Amino acid sequence: MGKECHPLLSGRRKARSNYSHGFSSAEMQTLATICDTILPSIPLEEKQDHPAGNKALEYFYKASGSQAPIPDEVAEILVKRGLIEAGILIRVILMILSTKLGTFLLCGSLCLSKKWPFINRFSCMSFENREKVLQKWFKHWFLTPVRVAFMYIKALCLFVFLSRVDENGNNPAWEAINYHVDIDENVCHSRKERPLQKGIIETMYETDKTLLLSFTQKGLRVAQHSEQHVLKVNCDVVIIGSGCGGGVAAAVLASSGQKVIVVEKGNYFTPSDYSLLDGPSLDQLYESGGILTTVDGKVTILAGSTVGGGSAVNWSVCIKTPKSLLKEWAEYHKLTLFGSHEYLSAMDTVCERIGVTENCVQEGFQNQILRKGCENLGLEVERVARNSSENHYCGSCSYGCRKGDKKGTDRTWLVDAVNHGAVILTGCKAERLILERNKNGSVREKKCSGVIVKALSNNITMKLQIEAKATISACGALLTPPLLISSGLKNPNIGENLHLHPVLMAWGYFPDSNSEFKGNAYEGGIITSAHKVVSGYSNVRALIETPELSPAKYGVLCPWESAFDMKQRMLKYARTAHLITIVRDRGAGEVKVEGRISHKLSPLDKENLKAGLRQALRILVAAGAVEVGTHRSDGQRIKCKGISKKELEEFLDTVYPAEGAMSQEEKWTLYGSAHQMGSCRMGINEKEGAVDENGESWEAEGLFVCDASVLPSAVGVNPMITIQSTAYCLSKKIAESLKKEQSS
Repeated sequence: MGKECHPLLSGRRKARSNYSHGFSSAEMQTLATICDTILPSIPLEEKQDHPAGNKALEYFYKASGSQAPIPDEVAEILVKRGLIEAGILIRVILMILSTKLGTFLLCGSLCLSKKWPFINRFSCMSFENREKVLQKWFKHWFLTPVRVAFMYIKALCLFVFLSRVDENGNNPAWEAINYHVDIDENVCHSRKERPLQKGIIETMYETDKTLLLSFTQKGLRVAQHSEQHVLKVNCDVVIIGSGCGGGVAAAVLASSGQKVIVVEKGNYFTPSDYSLLDGPSLDQLYESGGILTTVDGKVTILAGSTVGGGSAVNWSVCIKTPKSLLKEWAEYHKLTLFGSHEYLSAMDTVCERIGVTENCVQEGFQNQILRKGCENLGLEVERVARNSSENHYCGSCSYGCRKGDKKGTDRTWLVDAVNHGAVILTGCKAERLILERNKNGSVREKKCSGVIVKALSNNITMKLQIEAKATISACGALLTPPLLISSGLKNPNIGENLHLHPVLMAWGYFPDSNSEFKGNAYEGGIITSAHKVVSGYSNVRALIETPELSPAKYGVLCPWESAFDMKQRMLKYARTAHLITIVRDRGAGEVKVEGRISHKLSPLDKENLKAGLRQALRILVAAGAVEVGTHRSDGQRIKCKGISKKELEEFLDTVYPAEGAMSQEEKWTLYGSAHQMGSCRMGINEKEGAVDENGESWEAEGLFVCDASVLPSAVGVNPMITIQSTAYCLSKKIAESLKKEQSS
């Protein structure tokens, strides 16, 4: 890559000899063999459709998933990031396949040989037979846990292969697939440009001794209780989380004169720190290192986990809360906030503060295709507003905006907060809220007086007890409910009503010979155009947009039909356009324990996804794709040259939103989610919601929620503006309440 970046984001690691995954040598041998089956070495001369002498292609075809350190890295990620049951399941299957009897039970006659010892272990089987076994199990609907295990290994093997970099920040496979990290050589940021510096305390650079001094220097009251091994810190407001909700709340409350501490689990990075590399960026900027799924493995979930939260890594989309939704929330849910002038004004304030622009000077490859396909079909396509300049042409903002153009909370609201005396404490995880019996005669049984925090750095052994007049949980729809529940709150709405805006993708291949569309799939603004799929009553059924899809993410999502097909798909990566179908899910899920997420689609969700997915394919065909398809496990696709309208519609009739890999169906698929909301919803009473219209817990006085979890339902569009506007209104109310309390 050649550019300087933060060490944590460089991906440059020394060769390791010791791993902590704990897999036995027999398990590792079997795992390496499975990885080799998924991604084997293929002699280039066998494939005459590629020119000889291309070193990059030669490497790509010869590369194998069994080469070190890929299997060890797969095992390491599985143990560190995967679901516990997934790790247990995979290890059991690896142990079974490391024996002859176990291999026979899972592979049948394919492991038999005419020569002694007649039954082969999986690692001793021929490649052809191993490949047939995997093809069989990816389709198997009876023992679905085995299918899920192979799915996990396939995903992690390709993820590691396509995301690992050498000491120069390069991956030798990237040249073959025509991928280049989007680093603008003309962009120059001073290493000293750290807008939050005067208010930041980064625990990874602190010790027990220095931390007390750092707090004192920031104007905070601190007391060390050595016998309890606790550092007590006093402030007016403590906010847990620094994303769209927490960042806005911090700015509003600090500006009102309150002494604010923001607790953030992630680290602080500035534009010059970002590397835009898959592996380290996902590891450092996302919840669970970007390896987060629902418990059934059906939905892969992306959620920011850094200073700025989701706003630091989102795709810049700024869509105001739809009027029809505001009416629904105000009338059906009886939440007057959403029908007020105050909320409409808040949306304008938010858009102004984060620099929302309506136009795009130059669209990237995928958005060109979306626009062209819609125009050819006579469909309406809309410009998408972004919190960046009109010239913003960055296709890697999901790994932080290295150009510094995108205005997340780390470059806007948190700067305002710090300028008014707020302190941001990074690398710290909230363990539990401090709740006590309420003696004020309030209708709320409990009173919240702060939060217990643990630093993630090994250099700090003390717990932090941050005491405050108001405590705000803003750690997102996936983490706020587990924090409240583990602290002892019982409201049944906490952790329920989780909405994910489930996503399915359609793809279309546009070879280089199609010169109408310039560039590659990973270049240009991520989302600058959108198409709404509407019903006959003008109700929006689905939203079609374009995604950011790096090589590693592409490899994870691609269906595996055969080893050679997988490599062929990867070689088409740069000119394969994807369109995402997002629906406002009426079905819902729950998250009551950290990392344990469930979700179920309603029948209407499935119908809307089907309508969106089919429309996306029509758009790709109309734009001139030579081949289109979905990511369903059977590799569903069709060649487009000479195809008639009838043939296309017959193909589209076979397109539907399949279930996940754990379903009792032969064909399955992976869903995605980048928006999570509703899991601590606002309600007019404690039966309807976890918090009231002021964002305050129905159970604990002084405890507020100010993030996407308070939203009454799914939004149906990218929710950043909705979250920030809601947080703005709620934090204004909290500020007024604190002022009244202080004056009395």
